[in-house]
Amino acid sequence: MNAHDGGRQQLDAASVLNARTTLVQLLARAGVYSGDAEELIGLIEAGALSLAHQEVDGLARDAPSGKGELYGSGWLDGARAAADGLGGIAEHALRQAVAAGVPERSADDRPRVGRMELERAKVAVLPLYLSFTDVSDLDPEATDQVLKAVLATLTSRQRAGYPGRLTEFAALHRARLERLFGEFGPGSAIAIHGRYSLVHSPTSLAVLERLLGDPAPLREEWDAAELPPAWLDGLTTAWERSEAG
Repeated sequence: MNAHDGGRQQLDAASVLNARTTLVQLLARAGVYSGDAEELIGLIEAGALSLAHQEVDGLARDAPSGKGELYGSGWLDGARAAADGLGGIAEHALRQAVAAGVPERSADDRPRVGRMELERAKVAVLPLYLSFTDVSDLDPEATDQVLKAVLATLTSRQRAGYPGRLTEFAALHRARLERLFGEFGPGSAIAIHGRYSLVHSPTSLAVLERLLGDPAPLREEWDAAELPPAWLDGLTTAWERSEAG
């Protein structure tokens, strides 16, 4: 049965490549560097394979009922083999996607943060921040410097999965974060200028996640970027004061 007979049709390799190339060219016309576009597309492809692997892995856990023990055993063996194979493909795709983003070293041997890595971090933190409070007008240049310090503590692979890490962090600490931003964030009596300035920035979520998860590398990158130590101290104090009871 061919495509015109109403059967199930899957995209062939040439069509997939055509769609990818078309997207890269369209993004280039919009001013997106082809290397950045390829990086983003690679992450999307790797993510799609990873999600598909999770679905197939779920099928490998339960065989259809009522088919007999022998059928069930064959089902589970086949599903497991398929899941393992797809998992390997997904892992390979992720390695390829992040390989181009391996941090270069700056003149002082600090790990560089790529432009797309920075943009992805901005896209991740803003909606999470808006779920707690309003946006304030902290200097955009300072925002970039803060996020670069945060991302410099992570490997390329960790940066690829950072939006998910931030989402989990915000969900886990939602009640406490609501208290923190309510007392110290935009709309509170605390002025934006001062030791609590970082609470008025979407980057506060990213900084908090690193402060709680791996503070030493963050402080090292913070000092290297010559960011105000008072911002870290103020955010730490706000976090401590937001604890219930």
